[in-house]
Amino acid sequence: MVQSYIPDKNEFSFSISNIFPKHMVNSRGDIKPFDPDKMIASLNKETGLDWEECIKVIRDSLKRITLLGLDTIQTSMLREIMCLELTAKGYHKERNIYAKLINSTVIKFRLDDNFIDKYRGTQPNWGPLGYITYKRTYARLTDSETRTEEFFETARRVVEGVFSIQKEHCFKLSLPWNPEKAQKSAQRMFEKMWDFKFLPPGRGLWMMGTEFIDKHGSMALNNCGFASTADIATKKSKAFEWLMDALMLGVGVGFDTKGAGKITIQKPKDEHFVFEIPDSREGWVQALRHLITAYFDGDVMPIYDFTKIRKKGTPIRGFGGVASGPEPLQEMLDSQKEILDARIGKTLTSVDIVDMMNLIGKCVVAGNVRRSAEIALGDVDDEAYVTCKQDQTALYHHRWASNNSIIGKRGMDYSKIVESIAKNGEPGIIYLENAQAYSRMGYEPDFKDKKAVGVNPCGEQTLESFELCCLVETFPSRHDSYEEFEETLKYAYLYAKSVTLVNTHWNETNAVMGKNRRIGTSQTGIIDAFARHGRHEVLNWCDKGYKYLRAQDEKYSDFFCVPQSIKITTVKPSGTVSLLPGVSPGIHYPHAEHYIRRIRISKESTLIDILREANYPIEQDAYSENSMVIEFPVKEENFLRGKEHTSLWEQISNAIDYQHYWSDNQVSITVTFRKDEVKDIPFALSFAEDKIKGISLLPLSEHGYQQAPYEEITQEEFEKRKKQLKPIKTWTTAEKGAGTVYCDGDSCHVVEESNVLKEFEVIVGESIPSITKVEDNSFGFVIKEGKIVEIGMANKKIDNLPESIAQVEGLRILNLKNTGINALPLSITQLKNIEILNLEETNLGILPENIKVWISELERKGKKVLLK
Repeated sequence: MVQSYIPDKNEFSFSISNIFPKHMVNSRGDIKPFDPDKMIASLNKETGLDWEECIKVIRDSLKRITLLGLDTIQTSMLREIMCLELTAKGYHKERNIYAKLINSTVIKFRLDDNFIDKYRGTQPNWGPLGYITYKRTYARLTDSETRTEEFFETARRVVEGVFSIQKEHCFKLSLPWNPEKAQKSAQRMFEKMWDFKFLPPGRGLWMMGTEFIDKHGSMALNNCGFASTADIATKKSKAFEWLMDALMLGVGVGFDTKGAGKITIQKPKDEHFVFEIPDSREGWVQALRHLITAYFDGDVMPIYDFTKIRKKGTPIRGFGGVASGPEPLQEMLDSQKEILDARIGKTLTSVDIVDMMNLIGKCVVAGNVRRSAEIALGDVDDEAYVTCKQDQTALYHHRWASNNSIIGKRGMDYSKIVESIAKNGEPGIIYLENAQAYSRMGYEPDFKDKKAVGVNPCGEQTLESFELCCLVETFPSRHDSYEEFEETLKYAYLYAKSVTLVNTHWNETNAVMGKNRRIGTSQTGIIDAFARHGRHEVLNWCDKGYKYLRAQDEKYSDFFCVPQSIKITTVKPSGTVSLLPGVSPGIHYPHAEHYIRRIRISKESTLIDILREANYPIEQDAYSENSMVIEFPVKEENFLRGKEHTSLWEQISNAIDYQHYWSDNQVSITVTFRKDEVKDIPFALSFAEDKIKGISLLPLSEHGYQQAPYEEITQEEFEKRKKQLKPIKTWTTAEKGAGTVYCDGDSCHVVEESNVLKEFEVIVGESIPSITKVEDNSFGFVIKEGKIVEIGMANKKIDNLPESIAQVEGLRILNLKNTGINALPLSITQLKNIEILNLEETNLGILPENIKVWISELERKGKKVLLK
């Protein structure tokens, strides 16, 4: 969609005359003045059509309207007339969006205002960081755009979105719909959310009930998906396109390397055509398709015209954020071309597939101002795949974009991967044969998922190719009895099942999701529930709850006239959603019983003053002059033990039990281990391999950072800090929530564009201190006004720099004296603000021509360049 603009007062606008209707009336009977100017604005907002084109559509629509001679006109009639004009002018996509909005507006479900009034001006029972996390992450701007939602408004939007989906589905299929019964059920769902008995995933809190879903379908409501390259010979670029499209909608995606060796790269034809890239998600995906097709089919290579793409800094509608400009897309296309040029006449390798997918992920991170979660699945015997992250240059450039796992097999030799796991936690292991054969483990195999080929990035959902998954979270520790928990399961299930009733914009995805109707009803705060109710009792709840959900699925699948869900339960890692009620994430142990939780926020946030007034400790961020660090004292209400005091074996036992009693999809678990437990890893994996479907392991380590996110404290210190606090006032702000991505688990969120310092720390093997000035022998970095301006690596033995150095656009001083560095990344030439470059006592050989030109230009401008 092209970028729209709002005309100034001197531009043409309509004025209402006597020949037009005087009033218009909507489906609720509300009467408003007839206003063509607002019709233009509405069409522009809802379809994204250029403002000038909207004027033309409305002008010709008014000609039809005047012929009716009406004094009052219904808004539905107005929209029908505008749809006719859109069709007549060839705007079929915009017409379909507008027509869909007509239907959804008429059918929309609404909670009773008298019911909602009981919650206005009140707050739920938040966890210690609940309200702050909610306002910073999930609260959308209200229609007035002068403030963000309060939780009763978010819960209302979500519940109304769920029941609107159900109502539209029933109307579309001419199925029975009982308004009174629906109202009663919707109110109970609202109450369950308000009391934190269950919550939608973060994506649901952010997107459910929004106009975006009415326009674009359900893809943005789903957490994660998977795209296989196994049929690359016939489906060609499809997996790469699907992954890019999904990532741009915030969906985390898994992929495999099964396409390796199945397609020979061809030389593109010696012809060209100009492709003017549309300024849209679809346009970027289409640009990628043209390039890959040129090499997969020996087709024509396009000459790309980037002029329509919005300039850097332009606001983006929909998910929010600002445009990056065309540079990330251009860099991605250039990098893809470089890979494919090198493979002409040869088959595509597993590492080529990883690189192509990772380059897409890197592009999305920079291009859409959001994180990009990918998981790659490869063969444990594919040494090139298993070791591909050892190429430091490629790792820093793009291979950080995926967590790499292997497809494990029973009886495999784990000694091949233990050393790597002990070092950095990779690879994870997915037992695909178990996922294909079993629902809950420990029962007879049912092979319901015999067509499954992979998992989502957090590993809790078994998936077929091009399949998406919708998750929902329940909190067993916040229930007093099984009967109460069972009632909660009904409404959590209804949320997830309702999402499966909405199509996406991909035919392949609709086909597999329509058949499988897969959902993931999850539990979060499992360790808290063990502490409160006892392990045996909670596992009993799991078994009874699973059977209850199966009965509910049979009942409601019949009601909606859709297939029963192939699988219905899971354990997701959780993360920010678990902070709202204040429970431990997923099946993981908390940090400690009493601890300080630190969060970083912008210095400019209005939240600072509210928290300062409530006596929360606030101090300057040691790593950024533009951020402040806020300390929250936390006590785990239902505490069993902390993660540092829990053995590897106990954590694996929890996963085994939940895979048996609860999850017919998978259990997402990251097992943490101490150094003395490394020797146990191969034995533990051999023991668990026929009882679980997937596992990740991560070494516990000392971080050594100032202002660490978690710091254990005594009960006395906690009580002292808590006593000083005052209640937090309602945060009335227009600061937009950040939205959410993927499974909301910390383990799913991979390296971001801004983490350049972390990449440097990997190279030097230690944390880099914040200092006040970089001098001749300095080691550290300097931040001014929230930007890194100086980096000193003097006397540190390093071989290279990360490609991401180019992202430090404000860098003025770079000191690499006596580092032994032997090459500079080509991206360094993008640094335009360098004042001092120290390359003394390095091992640099002959520099590439473009780096020579860059250095010469620095010297010509009078900048200080010190060479060996």
